[in-house]
Amino acid sequence: MLLADLCDIHSGYTARSKLEPADEDGIPVLQLRDVAADGTPPTPPFQRYALSKLADHYFVTHGDVVFRSRGVPSTASAIDDALKEPVLVVSPLVILHPDTNYLLPTYLAWAINQPDAQRRLGAEAQGTSLRMIPMKVLERLEIAVPDLATQRRIVELDALARQEGRLLRELATHRERLSSLILGEAAMAADHKEMAP
Repeated sequence: MLLADLCDIHSGYTARSKLEPADEDGIPVLQLRDVAADGTPPTPPFQRYALSKLADHYFVTHGDVVFRSRGVPSTASAIDDALKEPVLVVSPLVILHPDTNYLLPTYLAWAINQPDAQRRLGAEAQGTSLRMIPMKVLERLEIAVPDLATQRRIVELDALARQEGRLLRELATHRERLSSLILGEAAMAADHKEMAP
C-alpha cells in the first residue's frame, strides 16, 4: 500500500527566523541533528526554544514517526514512550501519523529503512550537493502491510538482530584489546629476559 493511504504525512514547522533558546518553560524541539541515521528512536532531552502557540500537527508524541527528508541516509525513526510530552518537529523532518489500526509505528519506520525502500526513495531524490526526498515521493512509497501480529514479530526480530550485532562488535573490540595486552606483556617479558645478565 502507498504511505499516503496509511498515514497523515506533513512537513515539520518552518521557522521564519532564528530560534531563540529558552529555559524549561520553552517548547522542546526535535531537529534533524536529534534523529539518528540508523533509525533508533530520538531520546530527550531536546533543546527548548521560546515559541508562541503552534498548530498541534507540528508536534509528535509516542506512536508517531519522523523521516529525515534531507541528507543521507533518508531514514525514519519511530517515537517511543521515552517522550513524556509533545515535541515540536522542525523542517526538514517530515511527520508521519500512521493509522495504528493497520500499521505499527515501529514497523513503519522499519519498512521505510529497508534497502529496497531506500533505493526507491533515492532514485527520486532531488539535489546533488544536498540530497532531498520530496514529500510527494514519500507519499508514493509502497510498503507491504502484513497483519499487526506479523509486524510486531518482524520488529522484535529486527531488534534482536541489531542487539546481536552490537554485542558481536563489542566482543570483537574486547578480544582485540585482550590480544594487544597479552602480546604487549609477552614482548616486555621477552625484552626483560634478553636484558637479564
